[in-house]
Amino acid sequence: MNEFFPITIGTVAMRPYVFAFFAAFLLACVPHVGWKRTLTFTVAGYLIAFGSEWLSINTGFPYGWYYYIETTKSSELWVAGVPFFDSLSYVFLAYCSYSTALLILSPLKAWRWNLVTLETRRIRRSLPALILGAFLQTFLDIVIDPVALQGRRWFLGQIYGYGSNGIHFGVPLSNYAGWLLTSFCLVGAFQLIDARKVADTPAGVRNIPFHSLLGPLLYLSVLVFNISITFWIGERFMALCSTLTYTLPLLMVTLLAVQRVNHHTKDEFGEHVRDYPWSPAAHVRKDV
Repeated sequence: MNEFFPITIGTVAMRPYVFAFFAAFLLACVPHVGWKRTLTFTVAGYLIAFGSEWLSINTGFPYGWYYYIETTKSSELWVAGVPFFDSLSYVFLAYCSYSTALLILSPLKAWRWNLVTLETRRIRRSLPALILGAFLQTFLDIVIDPVALQGRRWFLGQIYGYGSNGIHFGVPLSNYAGWLLTSFCLVGAFQLIDARKVADTPAGVRNIPFHSLLGPLLYLSVLVFNISITFWIGERFMALCSTLTYTLPLLMVTLLAVQRVNHHTKDEFGEHVRDYPWSPAAHVRKDV
């Protein structure tokens, strides 16, 4: 017990960027689906992520064989050989990937000082949202893992390594296959948690201007943070590859989103308002 508080403080102090991203996740997710679903997914997502990591360091599945270097075990929280912050990261990565998928798949409505994705229960629970969200999260790891593997050269520290040198800047392809599988589980878990229909506004749901952009902005922030670190440590070719991986998808998403603004049908708008009567779009019905 005497070590609990110092280790807890050390966990946050050593990884402030992780907890800043997690705070941004709460800011985006709670107004989106409410406190109860956010907390339920946080616990479920952490357990799924921890289980996948624990399995892989002990059995080689699903990411392939890798190992954690317990150099910070006395100064930050570890759970059964896995750093707490690492498994926690999966939670906000899954949510921001899923909410970005919703931005891509949903009609968009904009008016003065606001923009709303006209998502519906059908879109939220759809197979395309699951597939796109899982791939978006995996693509983030294609940027994150190579620079994280160079943790000794920045403030992450060298906390893990692979049993053999992989072909993608030292990362084996099995890692990305494992991320895709785990991402399907995480996004699917969020969809299941979010599936139950409620009659009243969930506690914590708020009409924040441009709220629909918070999850995608978190996704973009994680991307920019990791590419910036890659440039900072002098891995210019790695950073260039990461940048080029996202240049065309980001351009396509942006241009297609601009074209879809206020081109929704009355049926699409009506389905959104029926499913989520607390949506800020419900208050501008007369403009449809």
